[in-house]
Amino acid sequence: MELREIVCLQGHGDRVWCVAWNPQGSLLASCSADKTIRIWAQKDENWICKTILTEGHQRTIRSVAWSPCGSMLASTSFDATTCIWDKKSGQFECTATLEGHENEVKSVAWSASGKFLATCSRDKSVWIWDVSDDDEYECVSVLNSHSQDVKKVLWHPQKEILASAGYDNTIKLFKEDGDDWCCFASLESHESTVWSIAFDHFGKRLASCSDDKTIKIWKEYLPGNSEGIITNRVDPVWKCVCTLSGFHPRTVYDINWCPISELIVTAGGDDAIRLFQEENSSDSNAPQFNLVATASKAHSQDVNSVAWNTKGGGLLASCSDDGTVKLWKVVYI
Repeated sequence: MELREIVCLQGHGDRVWCVAWNPQGSLLASCSADKTIRIWAQKDENWICKTILTEGHQRTIRSVAWSPCGSMLASTSFDATTCIWDKKSGQFECTATLEGHENEVKSVAWSASGKFLATCSRDKSVWIWDVSDDDEYECVSVLNSHSQDVKKVLWHPQKEILASAGYDNTIKLFKEDGDDWCCFASLESHESTVWSIAFDHFGKRLASCSDDKTIKIWKEYLPGNSEGIITNRVDPVWKCVCTLSGFHPRTVYDINWCPISELIVTAGGDDAIRLFQEENSSDSNAPQFNLVATASKAHSQDVNSVAWNTKGGGLLASCSDDGTVKLWKVVYI
């Protein structure tokens, strides 16, 4: 297996922080310290920049995320705001600006139902926004479970469960509890900042990557599980069942779990992208993952974000401090 570069997309004027595919797999959004968002699409055999969004933010744009329907894009910025871009009219327009965080907003995520939006910030908080049928956004909870900068928010692929990760070396899991939201689990095993997290296709496992240069796999154990893992009456327990170390010599900044091929991709400060595959015969309570491909000089500087195209299990996007976005194909040899 190898990662083969398809194209290098240039146009951003500064480091590129995040890439995200729309649910249909036809558009790729990228955001940058140049304060712009670029929307890329394939035309004939080439990839082109279809749209440049410039009016939303005053500072670096840190993350982008598509709504489940694919008609809206959320972006977050060092200017402490989150913008909602709507293309229902055919062109992207900034239709809402969400304010409230005290510092840089680091990540944004939509729930699978589209009912909720989550944001997190350097101000140590996670905010949950209710999305109404007429696309109004109301903050329904401010969660202060993290003791430091929160780097990432991610919704469970099937349930209204939110995961967050940050500088306090932990991953937190939240659920709705009556009229508010509560933290029902704190996952602790990493020895430094947890930069990113990724659920598997069913949401029964979670992968994480860290400043401690490791990748960890966490498994959900439901109440009454056959393994005898003790839980309370209603909430599951998440246990670290695998640690991958010795692969990235520097910080691992991002991780993504392909829902089609089930390959895990990682990227980091060593300028490399790596693919891991689970052994078919491995025990689910102690899984084995093997390194199956490496692009050792994927970019000329830190790789900040990697994202699988969910409509094609072999297509991958990456972006870097070098200002470029790249597309890769997984080739089985």
